[in-house]
Amino acid sequence: MLPTDINLLPVLGRPTLSGDGRYAVVSVFRPDVDADENTSELWVARTDGSAPARRLTQGSNDGAPAFSPDGRWLAFLRPGPTGPAQLHLLPMEGGEPFRVTDLPLGAGQPVWSPDSRRIAFAARVPEPGRYLPGVPPHKERPRRITTLRYMSDGIGYTFDRPHQIFVTDPFAEEPVTTQITSGEHASYDVAWSPDGQLLTFVSGRHETHADDLRRDIWVCTPDGAGLRALTDGGLELGCPRFSADGTLVCFAAETLDEHNRATGANSYGLWSVPVDGSAPPRRLTDPEPYHLSFASQMIAPASDGVYFANDHRGEVHLVLVPYDGGTPRPVITGRRQVNGYAVAEGPQGTTIAAVLSSAESAGDLVVLSGGEERELTPFGAQLRARAGLLPVEEFTAKTEDGYLLHGWTVRPPGPGPHPVLLQIKGGPFTQWGYTLNGPASFEEAQVYASAGYAVVLGNPRGTSGYGQAHGRYAADDLARITAGDLLALLDTALQAPDLDETRVGVQGGSFGGYMAAWMAAHHGERFRAAMGERGCYAIDSHFGSADDGVNNSIALYGADQERWAEISPLTHADRIRIPMLLIQSEEDRHTPMEQAQRMFVALRTRGVPAEMLLFPGEGHDMSRTGLPSHRVARYEAILEWWSRHL
Repeated sequence: MLPTDINLLPVLGRPTLSGDGRYAVVSVFRPDVDADENTSELWVARTDGSAPARRLTQGSNDGAPAFSPDGRWLAFLRPGPTGPAQLHLLPMEGGEPFRVTDLPLGAGQPVWSPDSRRIAFAARVPEPGRYLPGVPPHKERPRRITTLRYMSDGIGYTFDRPHQIFVTDPFAEEPVTTQITSGEHASYDVAWSPDGQLLTFVSGRHETHADDLRRDIWVCTPDGAGLRALTDGGLELGCPRFSADGTLVCFAAETLDEHNRATGANSYGLWSVPVDGSAPPRRLTDPEPYHLSFASQMIAPASDGVYFANDHRGEVHLVLVPYDGGTPRPVITGRRQVNGYAVAEGPQGTTIAAVLSSAESAGDLVVLSGGEERELTPFGAQLRARAGLLPVEEFTAKTEDGYLLHGWTVRPPGPGPHPVLLQIKGGPFTQWGYTLNGPASFEEAQVYASAGYAVVLGNPRGTSGYGQAHGRYAADDLARITAGDLLALLDTALQAPDLDETRVGVQGGSFGGYMAAWMAAHHGERFRAAMGERGCYAIDSHFGSADDGVNNSIALYGADQERWAEISPLTHADRIRIPMLLIQSEEDRHTPMEQAQRMFVALRTRGVPAEMLLFPGEGHDMSRTGLPSHRVARYEAILEWWSRHL
């Protein structure tokens, strides 16, 4: 697989099903290396597989499709020639799409009412005089910041344009769009009750809502009346959805500490709360084995339970959780990941449309109905035919204390001995797994192995997918415990005679960048060189400069700020002797550019051969969603670095 083969890795969004389950629509995000742009289009498929999937819309940036329950209309988002994405409707019986909204900052994911007459959505609402058309960012008036949570990576400032809930009647002679929430409190992730009489959504409306992670579930009527909370703190939550009978709101959540901060490696479970407020929220899933996957981030209530995507040993399974909190039933399992899904129930049974990825696919639209599974899109087959993917080999490593770890090796062709890359994932409470899509996929390993490097990956303690105890084990001493587990994985892989233990490099992004620098400082004798990307190297400044630094710094590295220097790689820069490449996006607000700059200066002033590669206009997710030319340039720079040092 070559760097330019990102063209063969379209990313499929969350699918939508017509009410009768006969049709599925999905967005397809594609990098176009030749045109140096990213596009997004909608594809439609008959779920019985009687016709090939085909492109449905001709826009270059169409997304967020949603079928009306009666199947007659498809709502989706499409940007204008110069403006933000607005809500559009496409008549499925034929005709051109038409625009429904005209909001200054655009509309959000459309959600149909059960009678197919109205659409709810969340959209950002700017303060008066802010974000005006034609006013460049550098000419905005000064911002007065009074809260801790005021910006977000990939978006910019958020406190002066919070999300609000809207309801629109798209079939009026002149479509009428009504804003039903207002004020400084952000409201988002909206859903309708089965009878169409209530909306539920997420909002933080407590006094310190802009300083902490606490969020609550709220309900109101579709005109905004009768607003009331169903939860009362202690949770960071999302995905509120009414149960099939309308008596419960189900949601995903993790528990917070007494300061409404995340505690780190805390399972994101399934909960429910009665709509009438007669009982407190109840957790439906056991926090030890069940954690809502970062790959899916959604739930879907049905007649006999709630569908829930669960991390499991590098896989993402779809399970059905009973409303009474009983044992979940497996629905989709195997060495693959569920990246999104939709469920339709009808007289002929249940139809599930899911985007499934694997070690050989970034994702295809698959339908399960009548006991059969059908793949409806050709993207995985195209990739396998053209990219020459290499085998992913699973192994088990044992730590010094006898704990078993799960890892993989991707080898280049030929007998070796091959130079080796230890690749460390971000998170840390996510998982490497069976997918070519997303932040912890095998995509990069395929590129590096195709260039001649054996790539070693694994899930040390601190990751998800192996139970909450596994995830929490490293919390008290994250860097040192993770380092020990990573070395156990590496040493086990190096027992293979075709891997060259004298030519090993270490690299990683985000938390992986932090760990790459830590390994260079404390275990540099094991490596020829290092590469850290978008990493946190100085916890004290990250605490104050990152978009969620106040929460993440404490959740990952502890509340004792006096310890932060000890566990910051920058403090130990004088111990780094091996060459180090630092890759950074200039607009990254999750790990701001000052982190890479400080480490670069510390190394260069000590005579270490350090280099820094900066990408303009990009954020934290550049390697996955950035400009195609930047993604290719990044790969080329990494491969050139390792060709010099390994």
